[in-house]
Amino acid sequence: MSRRRGAEIESAAQALLEREGLRPVARNAGFRVGELDLVMRDRDGSLVFVEVRYRRSTGFGAGGESIDARKRRRLVRAAQLFLLAHPGWAQAPCRFDVVEATGEPPRLRWLRDAFRADD
Repeated sequence: MSRRRGAEIESAAQALLEREGLRPVARNAGFRVGELDLVMRDRDGSLVFVEVRYRRSTGFGAGGESIDARKRRRLVRAAQLFLLAHPGWAQAPCRFDVVEATGEPPRLRWLRDAFRADD
């Protein structure tokens, strides 16, 4: 998938979450261990780290299923580094969500609290 297409899908995911009341904090926050696609703030004050996964089809499983233990560890570590870099958010409750995008045009599905840091 091209960078442009990835950016379009991330924008669509962000728009979906904004319609649901979340507000953007950061996008494509990169660290040596990986990148956080979206960082959002929920109405309850929670900081939400969002992984956006695109699949042309579900023949090999949905996007959320592709986030294995190794990828979860990398996302958790990137979130920890984000919090170190932004100490104002350090006391906020945090969660990890996934937005699956499947097909053409992509259909989006928001998986709230998709995994936990201690999974």
